[in-house]
Amino acid sequence: MAKLKVTPIADRVLVKPAPAEEKTASGIIIPDTAKEKPMRGEVVAVGNGKKDEPMTVKTGDTVLYGKYAGTEITIEGTEYLIMRESDIFAII
Repeated sequence: MAKLKVTPIADRVLVKPAPAEEKTASGIIIPDTAKEKPMRGEVVAVGNGKKDEPMTVKTGDTVLYGKYAGTEITIEGTEYLIMRESDIFAII
């Protein structure tokens, strides 16, 4: 992955969402309109944290976050989410 020219500030994290599931476990293809938003992704950039709260996540971590967490942004044609670290539930 090429180095992004975006650096989140404070406790913000830039996440690349995992692709949405294309098929069910039984092999049924899911149309675009019915796909669930992914709730997992890879951290691609991390802010410096707040004065009294250092960041827990780091670049490269795979994380779980809330279904409606973050704000969708597009950078160089790729979709990302930018969210506060507190919107992240777990590192997996």
